[in-house]
Amino acid sequence: MGSRSSPSSIDPNDVYSYALRAAYLSYLLQPRKHRTVQVPSPQQIQRPSTSINDLMKDFNLVREPKSTKLPRDFMGEFEKRLRGVVMGKEKLPGYNEATIKRSIGSFYNTFTEPSRKKRFAQDRKVEELLLIMLTSATKELRKGTTPDDEGTKFMVERHVALFLRLISSTLRDHDWTRDRPELANNLAVWEKKLLAHDDDLTAGSIRSSGSRGATIEVAIPLSNQVKDMPLVQSVARIFGVTESQAQSDINKGMSSWTEKAALADLKSYQNFLSLNSRKTLNSDDFDLEEAYDAWKKAEIPVLSQMMLKIMQSHPELAKSTTGLQASHQNPHLNGAPESGYLSMNRNFSENNEENTGYVIDQPVDVSGFNLRDDNPDYHKDEKTPFTFIPPDPRAYFRYMLKQTLTKDLQEQARPASESGLDFSFNTIISKQSLDLLSDISERWRIPHVSRSVLFLDSIREKFVEQEIDLDTLDNAFTIVNDPVHPSRKGSSPFFTAPIPDKSKWTISDFALSRQLLSVLHDALLRDLYEVMQHCYESKPPTAGPILYILDTHIYSDELFSKSKDDVEGFSEQLKEGLAQKAAEAYQGFLEKDVPSNQDEWEFYHIIQLGKSILKLSERIQKRYKKNPEIMGVNPLTILVTHILPAYEQDACDMATRIINVAVSKSMEIDIQDGFELYKEFVNVRGIHHQILPSIPFAFSVEDLLEEFVWRWIRITDSKIVDLTDQAILQDQFRVRSEANHQDSSDDERHSVSVIDLFRIFNETINQISTLEWNDHLQHAKFMTALSRTIGKGLARYCEVVELKFSKEMDRLSPEQEAAAGRTRQERWMQLAKDAWNNKDRVEPFQFFPESFVKLNNVEFATYQLDRLEKTINVDGCAEIIQKNSPPIAQRQRKTSNYVFTIKIVEAEDLKACDINGLSDPYVVLGDEYQKRLAKTRIIYGNLNPRWDETVDLTTQGPLNIIATVWDWDTLGDHDCVGRTSIKLDPSHFSDYMPREYWLDLDTQGRLLLRVSMEGERDDIQFYFGKAFRTLKRTERDMTRTITDKLSAYISHCLSRGTLRNLLSKGITMSSVTTLFARNRPQSTQPGVTQAELSRALSPLFAYFDDNFAIMKQTLTDAAMIKVMTRLWKEVLNTIEALLLPPLSDKPSQQRPLNQQELDVVFKWLQLLFDFFHAVDEESGIAHGVSLDVLKSPKYHEIKSLNFFYFESTDNLIRISEGMASATALRHANAKNRLSAPAHIGEEHSFGGAMGMMGMTSTRRTKSIMLSRNLGTMKKAKEEKRKEAQAETNDDMILRILRMRPEATTFLKDRSKQKERLAAVAAAEMIVRQSLTAGGGRMAANLPRY
Repeated sequence: MGSRSSPSSIDPNDVYSYALRAAYLSYLLQPRKHRTVQVPSPQQIQRPSTSINDLMKDFNLVREPKSTKLPRDFMGEFEKRLRGVVMGKEKLPGYNEATIKRSIGSFYNTFTEPSRKKRFAQDRKVEELLLIMLTSATKELRKGTTPDDEGTKFMVERHVALFLRLISSTLRDHDWTRDRPELANNLAVWEKKLLAHDDDLTAGSIRSSGSRGATIEVAIPLSNQVKDMPLVQSVARIFGVTESQAQSDINKGMSSWTEKAALADLKSYQNFLSLNSRKTLNSDDFDLEEAYDAWKKAEIPVLSQMMLKIMQSHPELAKSTTGLQASHQNPHLNGAPESGYLSMNRNFSENNEENTGYVIDQPVDVSGFNLRDDNPDYHKDEKTPFTFIPPDPRAYFRYMLKQTLTKDLQEQARPASESGLDFSFNTIISKQSLDLLSDISERWRIPHVSRSVLFLDSIREKFVEQEIDLDTLDNAFTIVNDPVHPSRKGSSPFFTAPIPDKSKWTISDFALSRQLLSVLHDALLRDLYEVMQHCYESKPPTAGPILYILDTHIYSDELFSKSKDDVEGFSEQLKEGLAQKAAEAYQGFLEKDVPSNQDEWEFYHIIQLGKSILKLSERIQKRYKKNPEIMGVNPLTILVTHILPAYEQDACDMATRIINVAVSKSMEIDIQDGFELYKEFVNVRGIHHQILPSIPFAFSVEDLLEEFVWRWIRITDSKIVDLTDQAILQDQFRVRSEANHQDSSDDERHSVSVIDLFRIFNETINQISTLEWNDHLQHAKFMTALSRTIGKGLARYCEVVELKFSKEMDRLSPEQEAAAGRTRQERWMQLAKDAWNNKDRVEPFQFFPESFVKLNNVEFATYQLDRLEKTINVDGCAEIIQKNSPPIAQRQRKTSNYVFTIKIVEAEDLKACDINGLSDPYVVLGDEYQKRLAKTRIIYGNLNPRWDETVDLTTQGPLNIIATVWDWDTLGDHDCVGRTSIKLDPSHFSDYMPREYWLDLDTQGRLLLRVSMEGERDDIQFYFGKAFRTLKRTERDMTRTITDKLSAYISHCLSRGTLRNLLSKGITMSSVTTLFARNRPQSTQPGVTQAELSRALSPLFAYFDDNFAIMKQTLTDAAMIKVMTRLWKEVLNTIEALLLPPLSDKPSQQRPLNQQELDVVFKWLQLLFDFFHAVDEESGIAHGVSLDVLKSPKYHEIKSLNFFYFESTDNLIRISEGMASATALRHANAKNRLSAPAHIGEEHSFGGAMGMMGMTSTRRTKSIMLSRNLGTMKKAKEEKRKEAQAETNDDMILRILRMRPEATTFLKDRSKQKERLAAVAAAEMIVRQSLTAGGGRMAANLPRY
C-alpha cells in the first residue's frame, strides 16, 4: 500500500471525499449521549437476568496474554480504594450507599485472607476478583429477602458494575491502561454488559415520579447534521467547503458510508493482509522480512480493536449469522478439564432462560463473519476495493497533510478570537486538525512512522518555499521525536511515540526521510550563508537557530549522510564570502576615520581606525565566544587575517609620514599622542598574535615610537631639579599629625616634600610601566635613564635639605649672640669669670623640630628608594643590558665623567689656635678657583681630630684640590690652621683602587685623605648606588651634626681633668712614679666607690636625658637609634683618645693612665654601655641601642687594652712582631682574594714615601655598586663588621708603644716594613689588573686568586 501515485495525479476532490467519509464515520461511531424522559407508570419493568450469564461466558472466551493480567502493584493501591469506599471517603459518585459499602466490605474481608492473596499474587486475574465480588454482593443483598426477589439480582449486577468501574479508575489513575489495552477494553465491555438497559449507576435506571409515572434514560438519536460533526467541520474548513455543501455531500453518501461498510473495509483489509496483497503494505514494501512480520503482527490486533469498536457501537453487527462457535476460540471448551471459572459460568447459564448471543472480541476472530458478496454496499471495483480507504492512502494522506498545514498556518496569522482553533498542543497544527488527521490516518491505515515522515516532508516543503520559519521547523522535529514532552499541554494520538528502530521502516519512509534531510540540509546551509554574510554588521541576524537545527535534527540523525566534500566546499565558499565582507568593512572604516587629504593626517586618525577595528574584533569575539567556528570557519580569524595586515601596513605608513612631516616642519608631535598611538598598536598586536601566531606583526612598534619615550624622559630630567625645589619650597617641615608630636606615629614624622618627591618619581616610572613596552632592552634603557633622573632629584633634595639643616644647626645660641656684641676685653673678662666660677655645665642645644623632620625625610627617602628599586627590578634591567652588550674584550671604555670619593679621615699635630692650647678644627675642600666643594664638621678642643667624612666629586679630567684646615671661633673670624693640596688625575686611578695620602700642612701637622675613583657609567645599578650613597651620607652627616652638638660635653665629661677631680682625694705624691714605671704598678689606695663613679657621670647622663627628650618628640624611632648609635661611637672614640694616642710612627707626649685611672675608665665604659642599652628593670626589654651595635670592634679593642696596657716594652714588641708574622702568613695563604684586609689601609698611616706617593691599597672597601640598595649596603656593612672582628692586628700595641720613649726605633722600623710590604702588594695588584684588562696569553696564565 505504498505511494504509487504522483502528487500531481491526485484529484483534490477525491482526497476531500475520502476525508469526509472518515470524518462522518467517526461521527457515527462516537459514544451516544443520553437523556431522561418521562413515561407512564407501568408495571415494574421486567428485566431479564442475562448480564451475569453473559459475563461468565465472556470469561470462557478471554485469552490469557500478559496484557490481560493486573499489574503487580495493583492490589496495594486497590486496597486503599476499597478502604476509602468502606470509610465513605471515595469521591466517585454511587459509592456512598450503605448496600454498596456492605458488599465491598464483605469482598475486602474475603480477599484479605492470606491464602487468597497469595494465589492472586501469582495469577493476578481480574476474573477471580469479579467472582469474589459477585459472591460477596449476592450474599449481602439477599439478607432479609426472598430467593425469588428480582430486585436483588439487579442490585447484584449494579454492585459488580460499580466494582468494575473502581478497578478501571485505579488502573487509569496510575497510568497502567497504556500497557494493558486489552484489560481496559475487557473491563469496559463487562461493565456495559451489566448495564443492558442503559442503567445509570449513580441514580438507578428508573426513577419514581409519583403518580405521574416514571423517568427513564434513553439514547439520543444521531442528527446527521454537520453542526454536530466536529471532524466534518474540520474537513470543510481545510478544503474551503461550506458546511452546507459538506451537508449535501454527506446526505448523498450516507447510505453507503455506513458502519457495516466500515466493517466490510476492515474485513477486506484483513483478508488482503493475510494474502500479502498489494492492496495493503506487503513484504516488498520493507527491506527486511523481519520488519514486515513485526508490522503485520502489530497490525492484526489493531484491526480487531477497530472492528470491536464498530460492533460495540452497533451490537447487531456482532450477531453470528452462520453459527459462529465460541469453542473455536477457546481450547478449554474442547474436552479440556473444566476450571472453577467454567463451572461457575455453566451454573449461571443454566439459571438463565434467555440468551442474547452477544460475544465479545477480546480479541475475537472476525474471519467467521460472512459478509455476503450479494450485499449491495459491498460491491467495489478492483481499483477501489474499499469504501473508506482511498486507492493510494499514502499519497492521499500526504496531500491531506499539506492542505491541513496550509490552512492552519493561514489561521495562525489571524487573531485567536477569529480563528477559533486551539494551538495549545503545538504551534504548527491545531488540535482540531490533529484530531482529524489522527482519525484519517487510523482509518486509512497509515503507519505511525509514515505519519511522522510525511509530516516532516510536508514541513520540509513549506520551509523550502519559505512559508514557515526556523522555530516552526524546530518545533516540527521536536514534536515528531518527542511527542510526549512535558512542556506541551496534552497529547495527540497522531504523534504517539518516538520513531522506533529505522530498520523496521518501510522502504518509502526510509528513502523519503533521507531525501527530506538532504533537502533541508541544503536549504539550511543556504540560509546560513546568507546570515553569515551579515556577521560583521552591528546587528546581524543570528546563526544560532540554524546551527541548532543542523546539529540537533539533521547531523544527529543516522539517516543523514554528510559528504565531506560538500561540507568543505561550503566552508571554502563561506570563507571567500566573509573575506570579501571583511575587506568591505575595512574600506568603510578607512572612509569614515581617515581624511582623504594626507596633509590632514594625525595620530588621532590612526588611533580611531585601530579602535574601530578592535571594536569590531572584540564584538565578533564576544559574539562567537561559545562557538568560535561555524562549519569549520572562524569569522574572527577571517576578519583578522584580512583586516589586520592591511591596517598594520597602512598605520605604519601613515605614522612614518606624519613623523617625517613634523620633522621637516621642525614641529614636535605631542608626546601623549605618541603614547596613545603606542597603546593602540599594542592592543592590535595582541589580537594579531592571539589569532595569527604564525604570522609576524608588520612592523616594530617600539622602534617606530621609541623617540617619544626618550623625549619624555629628557623633558622630565630637565624639570626634576625645579620640581624638587618647588616641593621643598612648599614644605614647612612639620610632623603631619594634628596631635602632640609624642603621640604621632613614625609614618607621620616626615613632611610632605619627600612624599611629593617620590610621588613624582613613581608617576614617572608608572608612565613608562603603563605602556607595557614590549622591547625589554629598550625598557631597561628607559629605566636606566630614569634612574639617573631620580638620582639627580635626590641629590638636589639632599643638597638643599642639608643646607637648610646646617643653617639651623649652626645658629648662635642666645648667649653667643649676646657675646657677639661685647668688646674683646669684655670677652676675656667673661672667660676668666667662667673659669673662676668653675662653670662646666653646658646647656642642651635647642634643636628645632624642623631639623629633626629633615632627618626623618632623608631616612624615609632611603626606604622609599629601596622600594622603588624593587619596583623597577634594577638587577633585572642591568642583566638584560649586560646580555645585549658586546663582550668585554670588544668594549671601548668611553668614560667621560669620573667620580672621585674623598674621605677626610683625620689630622695630626695641628697648630693650637685657642688660648687653652687647643683648636676647634674643620676642613674645607675647594678647587683651584676657590670654589668650595665640601666642608666637614667641627671637632672641638682637639689637635688630633678625626672626621671620617666622605664627599663625592665628579670631574671630566684632572682636578686640583686644596684642603684648608680652619679653627672655629665663636666670635670673630675663623683662624687658618694650615693648607695642603693634591692633584686628582683620572689617569693615576685607572686601576680604580683606593689610595691614602698623608698631606703635610704648610704650617705644621698633616692631613690624611683616602681617595678612590669610579667611572661614572651609564648603568642603572650605578645610578641607584650613587643615589643610595648620597642619601646615606646625608643622613650620616646630619646625624653627626646632631651628635657634634653633644660631643663637646662628652669630651668635657670623659676627660683626664674629670679623672683628676674624681681621684684627687686618694692620690699621693708616690703615685707620680707610675708615669715612669716599666712594669705594672702595685695597687694604690682604695678605689672610688660606685656612687662616686655614677656621680661623676651624672652631669653627662642628665645632659643626654635633656637632649634625648627633645629628640624623642620628633625623630622617628629608627632615627633616634641612629643618633644614639652615633653618640655611642663618639663615646668610644673619646674613651679611646683618653687611653691612647693616635697611630703614628712618632713618639707621643701623652702619658699613660695608672691602674686606678684605667679601672675608673673601664667602669665608666660599663655605665655608659648600660645607659645606651636602656634595659627596662621591670620587663627586661632593651629600648636602646642593640647589643650587636654596642659591642662593636672598637668596643672589643678598648676592652682588650686591659691585657696589654701595662706590659713591658719588650713584651709588647715581641707581641707586635708575632702578630705581623701571623698576618703576613694569613695573607699568603689567602690567594683567592683579590684585595687585602681592611687594616692594610691603616698601615699606611705612618707617612713617609708610601704616604707621599699615594700607593694603592689592596682592597676597595666602599664603592657605588655596593650601595645600590639597602640589601647590598647592609650586607657590605655586616661583612665589614665580621672581618674587623676576625682580623687581629697590632695597631693597639703600636699606639701603646708611642707612649714608651724607648720604643721609638722599633716604631720607625715597623713603619718602613709595612710600607715595603704594602708597596709590593700594590704593585702586584696593579700588574694583575693590567694583564687581566688587556687579556692575552699572559692573563690566561695568571693564577686565579
